[in-house]
Amino acid sequence: MFLFVVVCENATAMSREGRLCLAKRLRQLRQRHRHTQQTIAERARLDYKYYQSIEGKRPPNVTFDSLERLAKAFDISLSELLKL
Repeated sequence: MFLFVVVCENATAMSREGRLCLAKRLRQLRQRHRHTQQTIAERARLDYKYYQSIEGKRPPNVTFDSLERLAKAFDISLSELLKL
């Protein structure tokens, strides 16, 4: 069994704090690259509303597959994406 945990100031990705840290990281990357949420969603082959919710105030749990797609959309490694 594979367990994937992201740590962000003592919070795991499954916690609200971890999901909010990821949302902030994605927002920062997207703005730095001057992309819209729609553009990133398309590049990551994710539904726009789903991506919007990931960046939102109540982000859902994100699958490993989605994390990989997001990293690819930003042209960075998964480890770089998760530098929270």
